[in-house]
Amino acid sequence: MSDQPIVMLNALWFKKDGGRELYAKYLAAAKPYIEAVGGEKMQSYAPDRALIGEFDADLVFFVKYPSWDAFKQFAFGEEYQQNAVPLREAAIEKSLLIRCQPDD
Repeated sequence: MSDQPIVMLNALWFKKDGGRELYAKYLAAAKPYIEAVGGEKMQSYAPDRALIGEFDADLVFFVKYPSWDAFKQFAFGEEYQQNAVPLREAAIEKSLLIRCQPDD
């Protein structure tokens, strides 16, 4: 499993005062660390309307990684933790991060 590609679903709820703007700064800070492990952020989407169930996130997107190990290298990297994580924490009220695999 650790050598198979994965996609991480990100769902975010921003803090009311400036969260969206701070998150844009986080994405810019995180991008080099994601790319360094071979990751790629996919298109972002603003949910419009939940048709079944309840879901009111401000933003959703996927990030593709070459493997689970690559994701862990990114997520637990010391420089990423120091330089980007504080921006993320300042920006979001709530988040979901869900590991996904292709359903062949």
